[in-house]
Amino acid sequence: MAAWRSYPLSGTGAPGSISLQVTTLPQRDLLVALPPGYEQANRRYPVVYLQDGQNLFDPATSFAHDWGLVATLNQLGGEGTEAIVVGIPNRGRRRRAEYSPFRDLLHGGGGGDRYLAFVVETVKPLVDASFRTLPGRSHTVIGGASLGGVISLYALYRHAGIFGAASVQSPALWFARRALLRFVARQPRPADSRIHLDSGTAEGTETLQDARELRELLLRAGYAEGRDLSYVEEEGGGHDELAWGRRFRDALPFLLGG
Repeated sequence: MAAWRSYPLSGTGAPGSISLQVTTLPQRDLLVALPPGYEQANRRYPVVYLQDGQNLFDPATSFAHDWGLVATLNQLGGEGTEAIVVGIPNRGRRRRAEYSPFRDLLHGGGGGDRYLAFVVETVKPLVDASFRTLPGRSHTVIGGASLGGVISLYALYRHAGIFGAASVQSPALWFARRALLRFVARQPRPADSRIHLDSGTAEGTETLQDARELRELLLRAGYAEGRDLSYVEEEGGGHDELAWGRRFRDALPFLLGG
């Protein structure tokens, strides 16, 4: 069993706040945020697995700001939306390799299936063994932004027996000549799944148009907005951690089936 320890982030120790735990795995640490009241309750929780884990909670480790998930999870917990959130840090130069299952001749990629095997075979069993989780697919969400959104949507299709929902924020659909769009167009829709898809209007015309095309593909596959598809175009929203954290806060209740 992994040795978990408290993550030293100020502001998380007050009554009613989340608890951040960290353990060291080969090549990266793993961050887990436990919801308010976890220590006092005797219940199990859904789990959300998020990419770029160093950008979620701590401004000291994030690329540019953080997602503000400490405040988000505290707020949503007070409103009755509670989940265990697992942040899986990227590996820096290896990020593009891990977050795309498709190889781009100019930008690399192609290691996505190997990375997802790590998530499915190492990370998820460890989290389920260490914490009071609801391990079934209907309570298991995967998500990320940019290339993290690419690998998360791919995971929903590739591991449909593990993940029941995906958060796909500002997906970098341009990567590998839009290979993910072609992949989705060929695949049957994962049964009983939910997808949150978003983009900001300040991210550029290509990113916005690609998101709209993915939305149309999902609608043609049988997803319906308001039922199992959440689609957001944020006016003025950028391609950055602040925007992703803001939109994730609104998307989480939907992803958890609320």
